[in-house]
Amino acid sequence: MRGRMLIERARDARKRAYAPYSGYEVGAALVTRKTGKVFTGANVENASYGATVCAERVAVWSALAAGQSKFSALAVVTPGTEPAPPCGMCLQVLSEFCDDLEILLAAAESDEVIETSLAELMPLQFRM
Repeated sequence: MRGRMLIERARDARKRAYAPYSGYEVGAALVTRKTGKVFTGANVENASYGATVCAERVAVWSALAAGQSKFSALAVVTPGTEPAPPCGMCLQVLSEFCDDLEILLAAAESDEVIETSLAELMPLQFRM
């Protein structure tokens, strides 16, 4: 049940994506470890592609701005029929705040859900 609810929150966030250049609209929903509060994000593109921010990082920034920095689960919904994982930059940002994280991947035009983890997607995390 929790997984389905989290995916639905990511689907809803995806509706607010700003992707006029790629058309690749992504939504994310991130659960805080301590309170279980959900923070959502949608990707925001910019004509200067380097200024583009992924949905996963928007969710992290929103949580951090609200004083939350420990997370237990993330759902990501991408376009098409096959779920896609977060990019390497997002995985690295997530690893800054999580030793491990449950990750649910879903696609907008499919019922398929892939259950994975941060450790599985990024086994050699960079740490300082």
